[in-house]
Amino acid sequence: MPTSDPLDILLTHDHWATRQLLDACAKLTPEQFHHPFDIGPGSLHAATSHLLAAMRAWTDMLAGREQRPRLDAPGSQHTPAELQSLLDEIAADLWTLAHTHALDEIVTRIRGGKSYSFTRGGVLTHVTTHGMHHRAQCLNMLRQLGVTPLPASAVVEWMIAVDFPQA
Repeated sequence: MPTSDPLDILLTHDHWATRQLLDACAKLTPEQFHHPFDIGPGSLHAATSHLLAAMRAWTDMLAGREQRPRLDAPGSQHTPAELQSLLDEIAADLWTLAHTHALDEIVTRIRGGKSYSFTRGGVLTHVTTHGMHHRAQCLNMLRQLGVTPLPASAVVEWMIAVDFPQA
């Protein structure tokens, strides 16, 4: 039976939609994947690397561990296949952390020498909405490259794709 839990929907959809995007990127030439655009981080490579870098950084914070090196550090290069593998790893880690701690628990992150405190639920909501923001930028880039059809990305498209019962 399909889930009705908003947290499960957010996390599962986020993983699925990012996977759809990376699958579309895997069909591009390296030149297309790195083509500069005047939107977001500047290319499909930069945007997808940033999306996963942020997801992993927030996951590290939720786990209470030191932040690993940024996937979008200057000079970093990743293929769509490498990013697909990283996505699966990060999404599984995030899922586990989301389901083993209370959502109202406070977590703290230090960034730029300043301490920030958030609820786990707030962080999880941010991670998934941040992903949607950058996937939308990527859809725009894919559209400009002439990719058709564009990868599915909406929650309703996910529900249809995973065979939610239809009336």
